[in-house]
Amino acid sequence: MTQFSRLDRLPPYVFARVNEIKMEARRAGIDIIDLGMGNPDLATPEHIVDKLTESARKPHNHRYSASKGITKLRMAISDWYKRRYEVDINPETEAIVTIGVKEGLSHLILVTIRPGDVVFTPNPTYPIHPYSAIISGGDVRGIPVGPEHDFFENLMAATRQTWPKPKVLIISYPHNPTTEVVELNFFEKIVDYAKEHKIMVIHDFAYADLTFDNYKAPSFLQVKGAKDVGVEFFSLSKSYNMPGWRVGFCVGNKETIFALSRIKSYLDYGVFQPIQIASIIALNGPQQCVSDNCDIYKTRRDALISGLERVGWHIKPPLGTMFVWGKIPDQFSHMGSVEFSKFLIKEAHVAVSPGLGFGEYGDDYVRFALIENNQRINQAVRGIRKIMN
Repeated sequence: MTQFSRLDRLPPYVFARVNEIKMEARRAGIDIIDLGMGNPDLATPEHIVDKLTESARKPHNHRYSASKGITKLRMAISDWYKRRYEVDINPETEAIVTIGVKEGLSHLILVTIRPGDVVFTPNPTYPIHPYSAIISGGDVRGIPVGPEHDFFENLMAATRQTWPKPKVLIISYPHNPTTEVVELNFFEKIVDYAKEHKIMVIHDFAYADLTFDNYKAPSFLQVKGAKDVGVEFFSLSKSYNMPGWRVGFCVGNKETIFALSRIKSYLDYGVFQPIQIASIIALNGPQQCVSDNCDIYKTRRDALISGLERVGWHIKPPLGTMFVWGKIPDQFSHMGSVEFSKFLIKEAHVAVSPGLGFGEYGDDYVRFALIENNQRINQAVRGIRKIMN
């Protein structure tokens, strides 16, 4: 029989076990409040949808596009960075459109590392960060991140202890799933570290806009010299409620952008052109929709945090992302995150993501995704109250 050697290195999909329990409950007619997968439930803003439909009716937009993205979209990306962060991006050499961040990051790792190369990623973290390296034949070392950890100190310790020396460092702030955030001085240390150790940095900036309580997330590229050592990915999925559209971009170091554009030229013809045209409108158009979106997530965050507080589950309100990262209550800590997640479905009728699915350092936690309205969140809290008493 055919052997799929790359799949042999991938562990069992932890989330699948919990999803199976959830689907069994739903087939039995039980109403499960699903706060598991981070799949935004809000509609894409109307002006963006209108531009898509207008563009899709023009036959010349139905042809193959450019794998690196159409020029006007790359110019819009450049303008967006200048307005937002005072960062100059050359749209010809320092920007590329990707089919979402997962595609772009995966192909960038594929073209960057050789079998046996070491990639540093946070642990716990979004699964594509380590698995892109594993699929590409690399070796991954997870750097503990979260409320109990100093990521930079752990990074320095790992660097001293690792051989061969790491080739790539993947980071992401605001961070999924831990919701950790940083200030610009953190990126300054990362740039100095990368230069000293000759490591390429990839910053996943998917939650740039989803920040609360007057916190504003800095861009990695705001640091002097950041382009010398790395790139930054951004996705329109969260900020503009465009998850199914599959459009993002990568900006920064021109050699890295060229490498990504080269491999993509062999693998795809880019995003459907009407989607790219609509994305120009998203980036250049009115940004009130982004603020409104953020406000909705904040009200959901507050409803969940305050509700859990009332029933005895104390969680610090996150300053960023569309998630809440909750340490498993003491009375259930012996279960671990997978069994506790199953328990929540069966007893509280609430689905969450087990922290183990993001890495072994996440097993004391579960992740709530703020993808239900306040009424449903309050219903979830009522279900959780039953198990807390």
